[in-house]
Amino acid sequence: MIPIYDSTMEPIVTPRLRGLPIAESDFDDLCALHRDGRVLPTGVEPLTNDETCEWLDWRLGHWREHGFGVWMFRDENDAFVGRCGIHEWSLEGQPEVEIGYIVRADLWSQGYATEMGHAVVGHAFSTLAMHSLVGFTRPGNLGSRRVLEKLGFTYERSFVVDDQESVLYRRVNDE
Repeated sequence: MIPIYDSTMEPIVTPRLRGLPIAESDFDDLCALHRDGRVLPTGVEPLTNDETCEWLDWRLGHWREHGFGVWMFRDENDAFVGRCGIHEWSLEGQPEVEIGYIVRADLWSQGYATEMGHAVVGHAFSTLAMHSLVGFTRPGNLGSRRVLEKLGFTYERSFVVDDQESVLYRRVNDE
């Protein structure tokens, strides 16, 4: 049974962060994040405010439809750190659930992506009882590949998505 999302959902709490389901009130933080070309995949142009609004609407709709999605993570001072979440995705016509994460560039190399990812993977496997998750990145994005490996994902294969060579990682729920 898919849990129904509502704005009173318990946060995902880590040693340094608190994650809440994405909300309309996150728009300004998302605009700033999406304008920073350093945090976007290679070849992806920074998003305009209108594009970020469309992205946010899509993510809010995913929460309503599936009961899970993106969490916005903040530190103990309520400063925005990054976003991490899971969403339904189709890989070569097969349904998958993909994990994704982005940390503000000025906070890179502090373990935040791994911390957020562990919390979201734990939620997906324990609370949502998902069987497996996938993650993908560009072959040269060694930082993202290391995060996936630290989260227990294993390399599965190379593939092409959006005309870009990518590498696919998978983690199966062993619980």
